[in-house]
Amino acid sequence: MNVNQQPHMASPYGQPQPGYQGYPQPGYGGDNVPSGYPAQYAPYNGPGSAYQQGPPQGYSPYASFPSKTLTTNLVSDLSSSSPLDLGMRGPPTSGAPPVSGAQNYSQFGQGETQNGPPPMVAPPQRPPVSQPYTPAAVNLPGPQPTYGQQYGAPPVSMQQMTNQMASMQVGSTAPSPAGPGYAPQSFPQAPPVSQPPFSTAQVQPGPTQSYGRPLPSTQPSFPRPPLPTSQPSAFPAGPPPTSTPSQLPGVIQPQPPVSQPPPYHSGPPPTSTGFPPRPPFHGMQGLPMTSQGPPMASQGPPMASQGPPMASQGPPMAQANHILPTQPGMPPGPINTSLSGPPPQPGMQGYPAQQNGAFGQVRGPQPGYTGPYPGQQNYGAPSTAPAPAPAAPKRLDPDSIPSPQASDMPPVQKTRHRIDPDAIPSPIQVIEDDKANKGSEPFTTGVRGQAPPLVTTKFQVKDQGNASPRYIRCTSYNMPCNSDMAKQSQVPLAAVIKPLAPLPPDETPPYLVDHGESGPIRCNRCKAYMCPYMQFIEGGRRFQCGFCSCVTEVPPHYFQHLDHTGKRVDCYDRPELSMGSYEFMTTVDYCKNNKFPQPPAFIFLIDVSYNAVKNGMVGIVCQELKTLLDYLPRENPDVESNIRVGFVTYNKVLHFYNVKASLAQPQMMVVSDVADMFVPLLDGFLVNVSESRVVIESLLDQIPEMFADTRETETVFGPVIQAGLEALKAADCAGKLFVFHSSLPIAEAPGKLKNREDKKLVGTDKEKSLFQPQVSFYNTLAKECVAQGCCVDLFLFPNQYVDVATLGVVPTSTGGSIYKYTYFQAPSDQERFLNDLRRDVQKQMGFDAVMRVRTSTGIRVTDFFGSFFMSNTTDVELAGLDCDKTVTVEFKHDDKLSEETGALMQCAVLYTSCSGQRRLRIHNMAVNCCSQLADLYRNCETDTIINYFAKYAYRSILSSPTKNVRDSLMNQCAQILACYRKNCASPSSAGQLILPECMKLLPVYLNCVLKSDVLQPGADVSLDDRAYLRQLVSTMDVAESHVFFYPRLLPLQKLDVESMTLPMAVRDSEERLSRGGVYLLENGLNIFLWVGVSAQQELLQNIFGTPAFSQIDSNMTSLPALDNPFSKSLREIIESVRAQRSRYMKLMVVKQEDKLELIFKHFLVEDKNNNGGASYVDFLCHMHKEIRQLLS
Repeated sequence: MNVNQQPHMASPYGQPQPGYQGYPQPGYGGDNVPSGYPAQYAPYNGPGSAYQQGPPQGYSPYASFPSKTLTTNLVSDLSSSSPLDLGMRGPPTSGAPPVSGAQNYSQFGQGETQNGPPPMVAPPQRPPVSQPYTPAAVNLPGPQPTYGQQYGAPPVSMQQMTNQMASMQVGSTAPSPAGPGYAPQSFPQAPPVSQPPFSTAQVQPGPTQSYGRPLPSTQPSFPRPPLPTSQPSAFPAGPPPTSTPSQLPGVIQPQPPVSQPPPYHSGPPPTSTGFPPRPPFHGMQGLPMTSQGPPMASQGPPMASQGPPMASQGPPMAQANHILPTQPGMPPGPINTSLSGPPPQPGMQGYPAQQNGAFGQVRGPQPGYTGPYPGQQNYGAPSTAPAPAPAAPKRLDPDSIPSPQASDMPPVQKTRHRIDPDAIPSPIQVIEDDKANKGSEPFTTGVRGQAPPLVTTKFQVKDQGNASPRYIRCTSYNMPCNSDMAKQSQVPLAAVIKPLAPLPPDETPPYLVDHGESGPIRCNRCKAYMCPYMQFIEGGRRFQCGFCSCVTEVPPHYFQHLDHTGKRVDCYDRPELSMGSYEFMTTVDYCKNNKFPQPPAFIFLIDVSYNAVKNGMVGIVCQELKTLLDYLPRENPDVESNIRVGFVTYNKVLHFYNVKASLAQPQMMVVSDVADMFVPLLDGFLVNVSESRVVIESLLDQIPEMFADTRETETVFGPVIQAGLEALKAADCAGKLFVFHSSLPIAEAPGKLKNREDKKLVGTDKEKSLFQPQVSFYNTLAKECVAQGCCVDLFLFPNQYVDVATLGVVPTSTGGSIYKYTYFQAPSDQERFLNDLRRDVQKQMGFDAVMRVRTSTGIRVTDFFGSFFMSNTTDVELAGLDCDKTVTVEFKHDDKLSEETGALMQCAVLYTSCSGQRRLRIHNMAVNCCSQLADLYRNCETDTIINYFAKYAYRSILSSPTKNVRDSLMNQCAQILACYRKNCASPSSAGQLILPECMKLLPVYLNCVLKSDVLQPGADVSLDDRAYLRQLVSTMDVAESHVFFYPRLLPLQKLDVESMTLPMAVRDSEERLSRGGVYLLENGLNIFLWVGVSAQQELLQNIFGTPAFSQIDSNMTSLPALDNPFSKSLREIIESVRAQRSRYMKLMVVKQEDKLELIFKHFLVEDKNNNGGASYVDFLCHMHKEIRQLLS
């Protein structure tokens, strides 16, 4: 379905049933997904030998997704990596935990720290890594649950299980300080009996008592105590009895909060958790998350300051108030925490404690936690209604729970508080840490090879010799010295270049350098332009090129003496000698046909067929152009624009308009011979706006009236572009065509298309044909357009299939843009369309551009991604290049690099400015070279790597099946991380997933790319939408691709109207949403305002002007301007968020439990989705398995 209107659902959205797969989708046009997408990976059931596999019934909210109960722990050597433990280890070693000192965040880096009560017998050895896991080895007496095993070391004997039962009591609990997380849950609740077991060889269905003791067969049903979850009941029976006494001695049942449904989840059966069933990992040892690199001197045996195992290492409960008394007849002592995760390995070094992905400090409350919300993960299934935060007396605000010191608590209560359940890397944490560390100081570009702040951090750049990261971002700021090292690491070496990027007001635009008639100074051999990397020698009479080492004479007019360091004395007076980015005025030698260009022209070509008139598009465009023509781009705001304009309307035939200033009325000329297109008039077609204003306004008033009663439904498309191209040729200038088009061009004409939308091809080897143009006509036409400097921007208003893959060929080959407004309706979509049109017409751009990237000896550019045309292997030709477009270049080694000189690149773009000047824009970048893999992994930028991977994958689907593309991406990611693990991480158990510090978000972001609509579509995503998104991503910069794949989610109930700072974002997962909250989600194309069903009346009154949830109009596309500080702040935030993006984002209000919520949930990318896309946790487990296979 489309963002422009309400989805037309096949069924009203009520409680999703256990297999419900319906999923209409954002911005894109369709109905519900039929169920039955094959799941991508099986749930991770952990390795194991013959132990009990099921957790008890009645505790964990993770009813159907065991792969979420992930025990992870974090340690760090601050240098570069983050290990995670994904599975189980053997039982704990004996010995009492140390009781003093700071808490350590890790279960695993603590030397001999004890992780549980002293075992009754000597602990069996952990199974070796290579030992196969036998699913059938479940040999405990009694029925087993229908549930895969939990993560963490399981009990090994009945005796130990009995010990674990000692001191278990579920009290009234408070949420953990860090909020609902992907925290390990040690009490996974058995799924509803209707769900099939994960693997019949593994477990037999049946109830179990807590921690694996079989229930007596006569036992009445055991009412599960509701945990504070955000999940609705999947059963219509309602909440469990509020005062039922416990059926088990010693287990106290809390009173469920009155307003809270039971924690059963609606959702698909476990087998659809995003991974098809597969054998459990062999010898997988759990997933502790250590952030580690080369061992540091300070790492040795554990010290007291490293703390005892705490709740974070204990039973992975998300409840903070867990008190664990002893039961009569059971040995007293600390609770056995072996369930939650492996004990330390002998000989493992202690690492400094680490917080969730940000290593070094012990974790306090998780920033961005959504407030007093006791919900827990509902992994995977869309849950209808998170429960409201109950007001139980012992409940604490998670944000106020301190991280207690170990020494503060008696041993039995060690697990009472948790430091942090969020143990796998958090994008929000990384973003916030970067803001804190790099947001306050200006980023100076003088130091070679330093990684800039993340795109999410607001920072100021000071150009001191390398291009600003706003112009160039690299995947790695440390290039491997040779190709073998590059092949071994598999880290892509690429740069994302945005040559005309806009700068914030506090940064200086590139200086314009004019060397007069002699033109820019260049190297004689490689033709690189003068830059800070040129070395002046022989007293300043010659210079040696930094790229090819050739020595060139300095022209006499450019000569200057050198100072005692060998620098020219005028170095800091000349931008080209001291700056990373600058522009040169060029001479006539740089112009086409050796003559200076004419100012460019804009031609507006408007579809006036029945659909375009009926939906209001024609009237809106004509009305808007009357004012918009005053805002054509110009160099100097005080001078009127040099750009000339022309107008064409069309359906099956074309109508040209003569709007010469001397005419009283515009004249229309019709060309009906579309097979041989020509422009019927030269004089009066392209005119100056100020001279012909009266005639133009008259024309724009008449067009909607002239075609108001049209019955012509057929359109042409190829001849329309040909007409604009011929007009530019006749005027001998470059320019831009703005085409407003509504339907598939089926009228008899060149470029005629047929409807080839065939959903049956999706997922087959023939699917790639749907992304390729169906006729070659448009490729030829695109080539002609580029030769003339004719850029095409396409505004589409389709109500059905229009073959974006084919219509988009000319825009994407000429550096143009495509805008798509499916099911366009004037009242709700006009604002978005007009804002896009205004920005598109006004933005700074260059015409008839050619870009070349030169590199120093040792590397060369081998590949390019973006919207452009190439007639040879080195020159990127862009008929138009605007301030939003990026070109991504990939480098390969052709020789060795040296650590001393580093690697250099220079991007030079030759273009015609909007005033008609021919200019060169130069961006220079120097990066370091390294001979050690650890240095390469220390200086990568994950956001840029993901930008490159997405573009690479989206282009690959033109030639390969999407499944192969996804597999190769996963494989490359696994190789990158396996190479790090093998060569850079200090030795540790194979059960640890160790991630480089600067790449710890690679799995979560890569998973977002893999399950995006282009690579893994839901059944409701149209082919046009996929083609549109594919072309859109190809020109995105790093900031746009980041928010596109991992949307920003802001909890507005935390908005501080006094400070006007944005509330800290929360993670894109359903259990981060509080029923009492209001959230804003944006991904660069859409803004959603999600309103919880229990949101405070005051909050609703301030935002919507009504206190009642039921009275909020979910059709509204703009918020009412109310006279209160909150309303004002919120509207300002929405405007500022829109201003950061290149496309206007339409606001959609989504009420919890409304049918539109399915669209919204599609953007909660850490959760499993209905197309078969994995959740973050499942994908991390899958990556760990892949890495271990590579290492073995």
